[in-house]
Amino acid sequence: VSGIRGAGSGCTRQTFPMASVTRAVFGELPSGGGTVEKFQLQSDLLRVDIISWGCTITALEVKDRQGRASDVVLGFAELEGYLQKQPYFGAVIGRVANRIAKGTFKVDGKEYHLAITRNPTVCTGRSQQGFDKVLWTLGAVKCVQFSRISPDGEEGYPGELKVWVTYTLDGGELHSATTEHKPVQATPVNLTTILTSTWQATRI
Repeated sequence: VSGIRGAGSGCTRQTFPMASVTRAVFGELPSGGGTVEKFQLQSDLLRVDIISWGCTITALEVKDRQGRASDVVLGFAELEGYLQKQPYFGAVIGRVANRIAKGTFKVDGKEYHLAITRNPTVCTGRSQQGFDKVLWTLGAVKCVQFSRISPDGEEGYPGELKVWVTYTLDGGELHSATTEHKPVQATPVNLTTILTSTWQATRI
C-alpha cells in the first residue's frame, strides 16, 4: 500500500503537525474481557483506524488524484469479525512471525516447546494466544501507541518481553515503529504487521 513506511522513535518526532487523533469505543470482549477502543489518525491525505485488539489496523483511507477517498485495506466494521477465525487482517503478529520446525528451539542449551498449530511445523506468530489475539494498552496520545507485556512462558517462549507499537501520520505517509525491550532471558523475536489491501498483501 503506497504511503506506508517504517519510522524510528514514533511520538517523539516533531514532523506530524497536520495529524489529529480521536478515540472511541469499538466493542466489548466476551465474558468481561475488557473494552476494545478505536483510535483514528487523520491528516489531509490519509485516515487510519487502529483498534487495541491485536493492535490492528482496521481501515486505511487514501485520496486519489481527484481527491476521492477510498479504504484500501480489508477489515471488519465490528469487533466480532476480528474475534472469529480470519486471515489476521491488519494485526501485529508475534512473538515470531514465521515457522519454527516442530515447535521447538534451544536457547543457551535449554529446549523450549511452543504451542503447535500446524504439524510438523508451527506458525508461531499465528498461534492460540498470539499478539493478534490480546488487548493492547494505550501508551501515548500525540500519536497512536500501544504496548503489552508478553509474560515469561507465553506460548512456550522464555523471558518476559515488553513491546511498543507506534503509528503516526506525516501528511500522506503512515509511519510505523516497533520497539522490543529485550527480556532477561534470550528469546526469539520477529514481529510484523500484515495489511491485506484490495489488490495485494503488504507488510509494514
